[in-house]
Amino acid sequence: MITQPASTTPKTPDQKRFEQVQKVLAKVLVANLVVALSKVIIGLITGTLAMVADGFHSMMDASSNLIGIAAARIAGRPADADHPYGHRRFETLATLAIGGLLLVAGWEILTTAFDRLLHGGQAQISALNFVVMIVTIGINVLVVWYETRWGKQLRSDVLLADASQTRVDVFISASVIVGMAGTALGLPWLDTVVALMIVGLIGFAAFTILRHTSSILVDKIALDPNLIMRVVMSVPGVEGVTRARSRGPADAISTDVEVRVNPATTADRADAIVVEIERRLRAEISGVSEVQVQVAPNRTDPKDYALTARAAADAMGLSIHEVTEILSPEGRVLEMHVEVPPSLSLQQAHEKVSELEKRVCLDLNGAVVDVITHIEPAEAHLGAIMQSAGAVILRDRALAIAQELYPSATFKNPSVRGVMAGYALSLICQLAGTMSVQEAHLIAEHVETQIRASLPELRRVTIHTEPLDS
Repeated sequence: MITQPASTTPKTPDQKRFEQVQKVLAKVLVANLVVALSKVIIGLITGTLAMVADGFHSMMDASSNLIGIAAARIAGRPADADHPYGHRRFETLATLAIGGLLLVAGWEILTTAFDRLLHGGQAQISALNFVVMIVTIGINVLVVWYETRWGKQLRSDVLLADASQTRVDVFISASVIVGMAGTALGLPWLDTVVALMIVGLIGFAAFTILRHTSSILVDKIALDPNLIMRVVMSVPGVEGVTRARSRGPADAISTDVEVRVNPATTADRADAIVVEIERRLRAEISGVSEVQVQVAPNRTDPKDYALTARAAADAMGLSIHEVTEILSPEGRVLEMHVEVPPSLSLQQAHEKVSELEKRVCLDLNGAVVDVITHIEPAEAHLGAIMQSAGAVILRDRALAIAQELYPSATFKNPSVRGVMAGYALSLICQLAGTMSVQEAHLIAEHVETQIRASLPELRRVTIHTEPLDS
């Protein structure tokens, strides 16, 4: 019996990212448990309140690691029917829980400290206390460096919050050493004072974490709107930005923009603008994961006559080219070539094009006094490039004409294909890269005209210009 290998679905980048977060937290959990147990056990044996308090705080670090691991496992799940936007907010909830645990730890230490002030008590300090504290400080410094490095690399709020919590633990442990030194010198009250200072540090760390987390939950702005607008305005076709909003954590920012485009912009063109906006925001701004774009017409700028005409033609299923504006004594006239299905009768084509003329005049709202159209059949391609001897001869003769007209240019990749009542030729013309576009266009136009005049079988000649060094 042949068993088929089980198919495995490739993991998404988010799943891989949260798996790495879990691995980091698992390693930090082990370190925090070692640190916490060392402080609590030695603190209880010697009666050092500040050391016990610090150990309890380290125990909260370990608890936050467990919460972070569970949250990362859930947050890495893909979107589903119940969570169409994914599970990323579970990481935010875990960060909120870490802040809450810090507040609980601070309260426990505060009540113990007040009890010591009211009822007295003195710690028995030994060299072991100092050794344990110094070693645990070293471990915590390594944990902070490790979590911060991965937190920034993975852009994980949980890791950065946990690193911040452990960083506070370093300062707390240093304060505990000061308190123990005071007790050893005959100042037992210093142990209690240091414990109260620890409460203040814990409270500050909790406030920082809770403030950052709450800002995400209440959809506080995540990016400078001017930054979003600069990127969006760099997209060709965007004439203005009327809304630029953002929210979410640093590694999963959602943006919402509204842009203004020319009113005559076609649906295909608008879709291309939206796709480019999404691409540039994700590429140029780190952390952007979702982009919503709304397109609206810009009613303030003058109309683009050619774009308006093309939009009207698109709506009627027609194609136009060579749109030209002519200034006559009566006013502005728009001239264009209109391609219609070749199967139409002359009467049908005339009626269809007449309707297009009326639409263009209406859409331009009196900006043009007349629309002149030239009707021509839409090109019917006959398929693959023709390989007949006649097509090859035409190709070679056309290439020779072009090269004779402009010896300094390089003409290459000629191809001939069949079209209605003849052939169509296309080739590439390489010119100096420093030449202006206008000059290159005039050269291509001249070559096209001369080839068509010399070879009437070529119904259409298209020359693409590019720089010599491309």
